[in-house]
Amino acid sequence: MRFDVLTLFPGIFESYVGQSLLADAIAAGSVQVNTWNIRDWTLNKHDRVDDRPFGGGPGMVLMAQPVLDAVGAVQAKAESPGTVVMLTPAGERLTQRVVEELAREPRLLLLCGRYEGFDDRIRQTLSPRELSIGDFVCNGGEVPAMVVIDAVIRLIPGVLGDEQSAADESHSEPGRLEYPQFTRPRSFRGLDVPDVLLSGNHAAVAKWRREQSERRSQTNNERRAGDVSPPVSGTTPPGD
Repeated sequence: MRFDVLTLFPGIFESYVGQSLLADAIAAGSVQVNTWNIRDWTLNKHDRVDDRPFGGGPGMVLMAQPVLDAVGAVQAKAESPGTVVMLTPAGERLTQRVVEELAREPRLLLLCGRYEGFDDRIRQTLSPRELSIGDFVCNGGEVPAMVVIDAVIRLIPGVLGDEQSAADESHSEPGRLEYPQFTRPRSFRGLDVPDVLLSGNHAAVAKWRREQSERRSQTNNERRAGDVSPPVSGTTPPGD
């Protein structure tokens, strides 16, 4: 199985891929892990890959151009373009069922965010599988990508000494999700920033963001509600 990790900090993975079961699986040829620096595809003369969010607010947002160009270039490096997985708090919860589905894919492209996240046109263009490892926020998508790799390789034949060692995991907690983010340019590949974010009307921006957040949260909570059955009375749900 091939993993391609797209990140701004590929060095984070240098030690990880050289340790434990993953190192053994790579040495045996069962698993291949490649890391790619998104910054290598920026067209900005200062190598910038982020910009301030339209509508105001703290932090920076990853721009569409370098991320989409990086994904396209990496997809072309193998016969199968693979399945793009975006690591984001807005994604579906990573459960053992999801891990089993991912383990059936020959190739995964793991897209790691940073800062305030991705320009939403990246999601609109790629239609990736969006995954979250829990209702909390990491500094970036690198650690969640490692979690995905760690969980998936356990299901690849020959990686574990005893294949029965793989245990089922699932959990689901409802929570509010962030609204879509956008940054420069205003128009990109036929996708435009919503007019309200360009209006300068802070009350309207706040209302739009609240509505988008509520809509995403409701949709995500409804999706998650079907993933986990309630625990049997008198028992404790299994941990992850």
